Amino acid sequence: MSDVPIYPSDVAFTPAVKAVQARKGSREAYARVEQGAGWRTEVDADLAAFLGAVDSFYLATASADGQPYIQHRGGPKGFLKILDKTTLAFADYRGNRQYITQGNLGENPKAQIFVMDYAHRRRVKIWGDARVVDDDPALLTSLMPAGYKAKPEQVILFTISAWDTNCPQHIPQKFDAADVAAALAARDARIAELEAELVSKTAVSANS
Repeated sequence: MSDVPIYPSDVAFTPAVKAVQARKGSREAYARVEQGAGWRTEVDADLAAFLGAVDSFYLATASADGQPYIQHRGGPKGFLKILDKTTLAFADYRGNRQYITQGNLGENPKAQIFVMDYAHRRRVKIWGDARVVDDDPALLTSLMPAGYKAKPEQVILFTISAWDTNCPQHIPQKFDAADVAAALAARDARIAELEAELVSKTAVSANS
């Protein structure tokens, strides 16, 4: 097999991966995917809507010798911005100051964004190259969510090579605490409304 990428999915389906797929019987199915619609390489309306609601994701990088590292990134919904059809960006906030992600990107630009939506049991994997921009204050300011109490240090730009979604199999369904609190508050308000109506009807009936 050639090492030259032919399909967008080749960013993940290396010759070694395809050999395992062939040995375990899934290569034919994935070959049909490659020759059909295949993996996407640009942000479409569905991905834009999905990312617009994201308040948490994982960013994977690796050192020059291949040592992997995964770092969580979080912020207000929509903090992961779409600059154009192939470029994502976000303000990188000050954290524990280990700078493993920045160090890795300084010697190996390959990266992946992995997003989990537990409430709807969806996940999106985005492969690409990333780089740190720490000398563009205007860009940093434009990416900083209004009113968010965090100290931005730099910008991370992510250029998309390919992206794909997964089936919901084995994803546990979990809900955000704020969403649960809002649902419970709405339920309690409705219960109080119904109880008030019942008291009112009982009083009218008693006076009839």
